[in-house]
Amino acid sequence: MNATQRTTLTIIIIYMIATVAIGLFASYRQKKKSQSKNANEDFLMAGKSLGPFVLAGTLFAANTGGASTTGIATNVYSYGISAAWYVIAAGIGFVLVSFVASYFRRSSANTVPQIIGMRFGKPSHIITAITSILALFMATGAQIIATASIINVLTGLDFNKAAIITTIVVIAYTMIGGFASVASANMMHVFFITIGMTIALFVMVENKAIGGFANLFEKAREVSIASNGEVDLMSMTKIGFPTVLGYIAMYCMTFPTGQEIVQTFSSAKTGSAAKTGSIIAGLLSAAYAIVPALIGLMAYSYIDGYTANGISKSALADATVRFAPPLVSGIVLAAVVAATISSASGNMIGTATMFSNDIYKPYITNNNADPKKEVLVSRIVMTLAGLFGLGVALSNSNIISVMMSAFALRSAGPFAAFVCGLFWKDVTQKAGFIAILAGTIVSAIWIFVLKSPWGLSAIVPGAVVAFVVIFIVTKIDLASGGKPAPLIEFDEV
Repeated sequence: MNATQRTTLTIIIIYMIATVAIGLFASYRQKKKSQSKNANEDFLMAGKSLGPFVLAGTLFAANTGGASTTGIATNVYSYGISAAWYVIAAGIGFVLVSFVASYFRRSSANTVPQIIGMRFGKPSHIITAITSILALFMATGAQIIATASIINVLTGLDFNKAAIITTIVVIAYTMIGGFASVASANMMHVFFITIGMTIALFVMVENKAIGGFANLFEKAREVSIASNGEVDLMSMTKIGFPTVLGYIAMYCMTFPTGQEIVQTFSSAKTGSAAKTGSIIAGLLSAAYAIVPALIGLMAYSYIDGYTANGISKSALADATVRFAPPLVSGIVLAAVVAATISSASGNMIGTATMFSNDIYKPYITNNNADPKKEVLVSRIVMTLAGLFGLGVALSNSNIISVMMSAFALRSAGPFAAFVCGLFWKDVTQKAGFIAILAGTIVSAIWIFVLKSPWGLSAIVPGAVVAFVVIFIVTKIDLASGGKPAPLIEFDEV
C-alpha cells in the first residue's frame, strides 16, 4: 500500500467513525424523546418524525448506493456516459412517485405488503412479503459488492475478504441504531457524495495528466476509435431507448413498492413532507447523475489497460485514487463507502420491518408479539439479510444487473395491485392475487430464461401482463357474482 492509499484509507476510517457516532447520537435522542410504547416501530421507523429535507436526503442516500456510484462508472465501458441514465431515470421516478408519496404516510401500514394486504387479503399479503424480502436480500448484496470493490482497490485485500469485512460492519452498524441512526447519518453522506464528488470531479479533470474537460472528451473519442467499435465512451444514446424506458418504468414501479423507499415515506412527519421530500430527492438525483459517469470516463480513457481488459468494477475507485489528491479521494471514497453501507442498512431494516409486520406479528404471534422479542427478531432478520447479501456479493459482480433483477422481482406483480388498489374501487381480491403471481412469473422468465432481450427491464413486460390480468380477472369475477375488494382507509395527515 503506497502513501496515497494509506492516507485515503485513514480518511475513510475516520469518516466511518463519524458515521457511527452520528448514528449513535441520533438513536439516543430518538429513544429519549419518543413517547411511543412501540419500541420496534421507533427502532424501524424513526418515530415517524422526518421532515422534508431529512426525508429527501434519506431517499437520495437509499437510492444512491453502489449501483448509482461505482455501478455507473463501471458501465461507462459498455454504454459510454449514457450509463448516467440509470440515475437520471431515478430522479424522474422520484418526481412522479411524489404524487402518491402521501398515501404511505397517511395509511396505517408501514410496509408495501401491508398496504396490498389491506385491499387484496392474506394470500396477496404473503406472496408480496416473500418477494419483497428476497429482493432486499439481493439489493443488500449489491451494496456489499460496491463497498468491497473500493476496499480492494485501496488495500489490495482480496475482494471476497473485503466483502466479508463489509458485511460484518454493515450488520454491526444497523444493529446499533436502527432507522433513526441511518436517516441522520445519511444527511452527511448526501453532502459529501453530491458536493464532495462534484468538487472532486473538477479537481481530477484539472490533473496535469488529463488537462481539462476538452482533453478528457478528446481522449475518450480517441480510445473509442482505437477500439474498432467495441466501445463508444462519449455516447449518450448507446444504452438505447428501450433500456432508458425500462429504467424509468422500473423506478416508477419499484419506488412505490420498494420497502426502503416506502419505509422512508412512512417515517415522514406528514403526507406533505413525504411529497416534498420525494421531489427534492428527484431533482438532486437527476443533477448528480453525470458525475460518476465522467469519473468512469477518466478511468477508461486514461488508465492503461482498462478498455483492453474490459469492464472494471473498480473504475470509480481507481480513477479517484489516481487523479485526485489523497484528501479529496479519501473524502469522496469515504462518502461512497458510507452511502453504500447506509443503503445496505436501509435494505436490512426494510427486510426486518416486513418480516416483523407481515409475517412474525400476524402469522406467528397472532398480533400478540412481545415488544422486546419483536426487536430481537428484527435484529436476527437483519443479520440473515446481511449474510444472504454476502452470498450474492461473492457470486455476482455487476451491481446494476443485481439491482435491476431485484427491482423487477419485487415490483412487476405488486405494482399493478398497488395502483389498482388505490384508484380502482371495483377491483377484486382474486384479481389482485392472480395479477401479482402472473407479473412475478413473467419477470422471472424474462430475466432467467430470456436473458432480458433488447436490454428492456423485466419489470416492463411483467407489469404489463399484471395490469392486463388484473383487468380481465376483475371483469370475469364481477360478472360471476364476485364483490369488489374492501377500500383502504387513509388518515388526514
